Amino acid sequence: MAKLKILEFPDPRLRTKATPVVAVDDELRKLIGDMLETMYAAPGIGLAATQVDVHQRLLVTDVSVDRDDPHVLINPEILEKDGVIATDEGCLSVPGYYEEVERSEHIKVRFLDREGVEVELESRGLLAVCIQHEIDHLDGKLFVDYLSEAKRTRIRKKLEKERRQQAVV
Repeated sequence: MAKLKILEFPDPRLRTKATPVVAVDDELRKLIGDMLETMYAAPGIGLAATQVDVHQRLLVTDVSVDRDDPHVLINPEILEKDGVIATDEGCLSVPGYYEEVERSEHIKVRFLDREGVEVELESRGLLAVCIQHEIDHLDGKLFVDYLSEAKRTRIRKKLEKERRQQAVV
């Protein structure tokens, strides 16, 4: 397995809409392993393929305390959602920034697992929020898009300044 480079806002590749996965094969399973390793190392609780510059509808997540309950969702599709929950969200592509975002508290999602078997999963709370956040990435949307234009611009400028300073060092 290999740790992958995570794209950071405002990289335009993060706005690419992912295409459906056509084959669940060994190559895809290797990517899944690499994405899980990257997510755990970051450390994060979710990672979409778009964030590692692979524009296929694939995401991984693990919201467990012990980091031992990974979920792999290939071609995820939200079938139902209800309720509202507001949580402080962060993002591996927007490092160091957390803002309150409202999402559905409960979702039902259909996807293929790492073996290519169709699965339906109902989730609530943090897992539901994480899956919605990662599906947004697959649609070219970031959590900062839920914020005001002023907040989004401030975050973008701070991240760009940090990158310029790192490039000098």
